[in-house]
Amino acid sequence: MIRYIADTHFDSEDLIFYDNRPFETAEEMNEALIANWNRVVGDEDTTYIVGDFHAGDAFRWRATLEKLNGKKILIKGNHDEWDVIEAVRDLFEDVAEYKEIRDGEDQVVLCHYPSPAFHNHYFGWIHLYGHVHSAFEANILEKNKDLLKKLYANEGVCRMANVGAMMPYMDYTPRTLAELKEVL
Repeated sequence: MIRYIADTHFDSEDLIFYDNRPFETAEEMNEALIANWNRVVGDEDTTYIVGDFHAGDAFRWRATLEKLNGKKILIKGNHDEWDVIEAVRDLFEDVAEYKEIRDGEDQVVLCHYPSPAFHNHYFGWIHLYGHVHSAFEANILEKNKDLLKKLYANEGVCRMANVGAMMPYMDYTPRTLAELKEVL
């Protein structure tokens, strides 16, 4: 099974307030994210973390990663520092800034930063991203997607989903592509 999530921001008190997350402390948020992850991710599953995994240092990253089930692939976000990533590289199957994968019958573009003109966006490919949280940029992207669908008169154009943990359909839990297609 393959799952996706972005913007977990483990250990970040600031993100609780920025996203209006339903947690009192970073510790409470960390516990909920770990419990949700381990409830759905098995040891043989792969989870793509589409950026902004953790706010802590390498020691805290390692402690968190060791608690999470399954194989982990990091798509680097703007808050993921290379020196920290290199210190915990052994806990990831792969680390990249951009990746194109096949998930079942679908081609998926993974990048922390959203791009309405992603590779093969006219041909039914799917783009999963984070970065914009649920802020005004997320609303702008939704409007852009609608405009592109109208411009090309094709519902298969610009199939994108924000996999930020705080999105209501994510509910702080890694999701499968089948689950995310309901959002698309």
